[in-house]
Amino acid sequence: MIKSPDPGVVIANISPEKPQAGLTGEPARDEGVSVRRLVLITAAVSLGLTGTAAAAPRSAPAAPSASSAPSGAESAAAVGRIAWAPCPDGDKWQGSALKGLECGTLQVPLDYRKPNGKKLKLALTRSKATDTAHYQGIVLLNRGGPGGAGRDLPLRFTNPARGLPREVSAKYDWIGFDPRGVQASEPSLICDPSYQWPGHARADFVPRDKAEENAWLRKAKKFATDCGRRYKGVLQHIKTENVARDMDAIRKALGQRKTSYFGYSYGTFLGQVYASMFPTHVRRIVLDSVVNPARFWYGTQLDQNVAVDKNMKRFFAWMAKYDSLYHLGKNAKAVERKYYQGRAKAKRTPINGQIGPSEWDDFFANSDGYRNYTWIDHAKAISDYVVKNDPAALLKLWAPLDDAGQNFFSVYSAVQCRDAAWPKNWKTWHRDFAGQQKRGIRAFTWYNAWFNAQCAFWPTQQGPKPKIGVGKKLDSMLLLGATYDGATPFPGAVEAHRRFPTSRLLHEVGGMNHGISISPNADACANAYVARYFDTGALPKSRKGVDATCKASPLPDPTKATATTSASAAWDTPALR
Repeated sequence: MIKSPDPGVVIANISPEKPQAGLTGEPARDEGVSVRRLVLITAAVSLGLTGTAAAAPRSAPAAPSASSAPSGAESAAAVGRIAWAPCPDGDKWQGSALKGLECGTLQVPLDYRKPNGKKLKLALTRSKATDTAHYQGIVLLNRGGPGGAGRDLPLRFTNPARGLPREVSAKYDWIGFDPRGVQASEPSLICDPSYQWPGHARADFVPRDKAEENAWLRKAKKFATDCGRRYKGVLQHIKTENVARDMDAIRKALGQRKTSYFGYSYGTFLGQVYASMFPTHVRRIVLDSVVNPARFWYGTQLDQNVAVDKNMKRFFAWMAKYDSLYHLGKNAKAVERKYYQGRAKAKRTPINGQIGPSEWDDFFANSDGYRNYTWIDHAKAISDYVVKNDPAALLKLWAPLDDAGQNFFSVYSAVQCRDAAWPKNWKTWHRDFAGQQKRGIRAFTWYNAWFNAQCAFWPTQQGPKPKIGVGKKLDSMLLLGATYDGATPFPGAVEAHRRFPTSRLLHEVGGMNHGISISPNADACANAYVARYFDTGALPKSRKGVDATCKASPLPDPTKATATTSASAAWDTPALR
């Protein structure tokens, strides 16, 4: 066991490599920041990505013709066909965000044990390859969640400002899809909206006594019961293994022998499941911010509570460093006291009747514990409210939960509660979550309990867990993770690396952002590895422990005149909720 640079964070089997000099780069945080091709190529050349570092690149697939379709048992009649057309400008869920993409639908079995039975409709998008002379097939995309919409994602991967050079992205068809139950896929799940948004500030997530804890339990049970009532006969089929089967149906419908894949956060779990179920159907696969295949899903929450709390303490220490700006205290402990005083103030008198202590946790723990590029804006909001009694910045952060948010939470619940067994005895939950709270792990703990408590009452079968891991049938896999990732702690990437022997693991040393490549908080060094892999199939040389490292970018500096953060970027960041 080798400890990370932060005492108390243990990373198993990590070799103490130093980050490679000259490969740090500034993350491309928003649409206006471009990682230049020269920087990318220079970095890639020095990454050790040679023809001997990985298996020799396989021959590229031929571009499918308009009439191409699987044959035999995988005939078009058996697997369905996708009719593509330009996406509408006024999409119900995405508005004009799909402009420039093609949209289509695919019918898939509700229950794959009954392929000729009831069907679901998947909504898909496509950005077609423009470099057909060097065509490399399809890439399926997933942003995470579970419950995250995916139809807009091809625009991210074909936009060079996000870090993937056009000369690489042009060789692929990029396929976005809303997984079963999500947004434009039918049926679209929305269960009891009052659980997440009762129309006013919610009760405090942190119960003062048994009565308040039981009140939350009744709400969680009501949500689960309502889901079962609304989607009887459907809910039991909303699980990761079936989403993986849907992905394979998409592959077949597009006439491809293999597919490539890129997944963030929960999407890394989906990728692990797909690779385990269909290893010979995978061409290239990138998993960024990796879910621990040994801990899903109850254990995942407890791990997150610890990791997010540590990141919030890093946030407090950062604010203390800039006390001349924020006036919250000259050390982390002092800032932490002010932070919780602000939370208590919102509990006494909810701002505008809408923002109470639970919304406070939404704004900060569920954001600043996941990423640091929101810190500048959020520190100002905390300071304005606590020091100046000015809630204007907090009010700008707030919005009622719309149908997209309700759908996200409903599918999140359906998948996680179905994939694996959860404790049915609330005493177990109370022991674990209240125990963490008593030990001072408090920024995220009860928030996370009530985000998942419905699983204690879920009306469908739970599990058995998908089997994760595969031998050398899988050609290759690239895993990426940051040292202090709050949502998917880095030991999860180490465990996935162990289970997939042909994988390579890239460690962003000292980083904490959730999603480190081709995203608003992207690392140019990580982008270079991803680009080279998609371009040629080359991977870092296999080493003991991690296979390659990138050095995390410095924490944001609010004293710089250009220092700012992007609210849109925060919404566009992948997240395990």
